[in-house]
Order: sequence, then structure tokens, then C-alpha cells
Amino acid sequence: MSTLFISDLHLDDSRPHITALFEQYLASDEVRGADALYILGDLVEAWVGDDDDAELPARIARATRAVREAGVPVYFMHGNRDFLLGETFAERAGLTLLDDPTVHDLYGTPTLLMHGDLLCTDDTVYQQVRANVRTPEWKAQVLATPLEARRALAAKSRAESQAHTGSTGETIMDVNQGAVEAAMRDAGVIQLIHGHTHRPAVHDLELDDRHAQRIVLGDWYEQGSVLRVDADGIDLRSLPVSD
Repeated sequence: MSTLFISDLHLDDSRPHITALFEQYLASDEVRGADALYILGDLVEAWVGDDDDAELPARIARATRAVREAGVPVYFMHGNRDFLLGETFAERAGLTLLDDPTVHDLYGTPTLLMHGDLLCTDDTVYQQVRANVRTPEWKAQVLATPLEARRALAAKSRAESQAHTGSTGETIMDVNQGAVEAAMRDAGVIQLIHGHTHRPAVHDLELDDRHAQRIVLGDWYEQGSVLRVDADGIDLRSLPVSD
């Protein structure tokens, strides 16, 4: 048995082959036979509200609910693209919402789970924007606007994000090592799993004279990426797109 982690799928109508890969993977024996599936944020390119009547949210809900109905818990943590996803859609899709950060035990190893953006403390512009848009007041105000207005806001936000990414150094947008160590110390763990940076890797570090690991999930822009964790260890691998 194993536990599976994915993040940063950025599902969008412009990349239908990735949506198809997501559906195929969730229907696979690996997923249906897992102990649990975790989605650590940025499932979609933009989430405009649980009332979105587009086809993509419906496809996502069908795929994740089928996993849950097969007896596999599906955990979801908000990312910076889908933080407006709420309880209504979570219930429809069979998702259990997680706080960011949270600690879950993985085969005897307490593990800190995060989307990862909170660790990018050098990007002060992003952190300020994040703090502003995560308030209950801001979210309630946005969700009270018409659906089409929210879609326009999402498109504007994506353009601004791309401009910020293009004008900001890669080092600034990566995690801050001090923030990583502080988060792990606060949680009392020596294992951290996160996404957000799109830089899949397993990083070894020394934390208070103990060996620790930071595992970074990959994105799904050109192919899939999955982390498999079991009692024997970890396996971070790519998922090719079918022809």
C-alpha cells in the first residue's frame, strides 16, 4: 500500500491532454489501490468559485469522487490558484480539505504538508498579495460578484502573475532555506512535502543534528508528476502523456 501526492496540475481548457492524463491517472490501479491521494494545491489554473458551471470543474469532481467512492480518501490543500475552492465543491468532489500547513503521519514518519508558497518569503510582493486575498472579507466580496466578472478577474490575475514571474529572479521565487527550517522545527518534523515551485527534487538537509528531507512535487504543464510514499521509502517520478 502507498500514499500518493500530486500538485500544480494547473488544469485548464487550453491543455486538454493534461486534463485527460489527470483523469486517466485517477482511474488507474495505483490510485484506486492507494491508502490515500493528496492534492497539494493549484489543481486548476484558476478557480472562480464553487458555482462555476464550466465543464472542467465537473470533470474534476467526477474523477475525484470516483476515487473517494472506491474507498480512497482524497485530501485537498489550497494553492495560490484555487484558494477560493470551498466546502460546496469539496463535498461534491469527495474532497477532504486540509489546512496549510498540516502534519500527517506517513508510515510512522510525521510529515509536514504544505502547498509551498508560504516558504517563498524572499518574494515580499507575492507574500503581501497572498495575505490580502486570503482574508474572509476579500473572498466574500469577490464571490458575491457575478460569475463572468470573476472570470475576468481571474484572467487579469493570471496576466499579472505572469508579469511578476517574468520580472522576478528565480532565486527570489524559490523557497527560503531559513523558512523551510523554521517551518519544520515549528512542526517538529524531519520530513516536508510541498509543491508550488515546479522544481521536483528530494533535498537532504541537516536539521538540529538530524537528517531531514524536503520533497518537492513537480508540475503538470508538459507531463504528470507523482510522489509515491510507502513503508519502504519514496519514489518521485514523471507521468508521460499518452499518445
